[in-house]
Amino acid sequence: MLERAALRVLGGAAAAVDRAATLAAYAQTVRARKRSRAEALGHGERMLALAELAQSGGLDGLVALAVVIRGETPHFDYVCAEASRGISGVSVDYRIPIGFGVLTCDSVRQAEQRAGGDAGNKGWEAALAALEMALLVDRLRGEQP
Repeated sequence: MLERAALRVLGGAAAAVDRAATLAAYAQTVRARKRSRAEALGHGERMLALAELAQSGGLDGLVALAVVIRGETPHFDYVCAEASRGISGVSVDYRIPIGFGVLTCDSVRQAEQRAGGDAGNKGWEAALAALEMALLVDRLRGEQP
């Protein structure tokens, strides 16, 4: 069930990027965006993957997606805090927008609600935030009117 929630968050993010790319192509308001996908097993690996993608250049933004379910130990709190700190650190260090799509949930049911259920799709929202920030960064850098 947890994997299903994670796949739904990923699907939401991909749908938002696809829709934005279609709208952008139609309106001719943003330049073509290179898309890349990297999967990492754990939190530490995820930060390294984000940093490598950010450093590689050619990308206008990234989306960090994960589903973290609270357990019976404080590990949940450490992972969530480090995810937030690590993602924002990569974003600032490499000056690239990163949509924060890390679901921090008390249960699998809650994760499913946030991954396309009644609470919307946080993957979609994270991808949309990254796209909007990429456009803002382009304007701030004078690369777009």
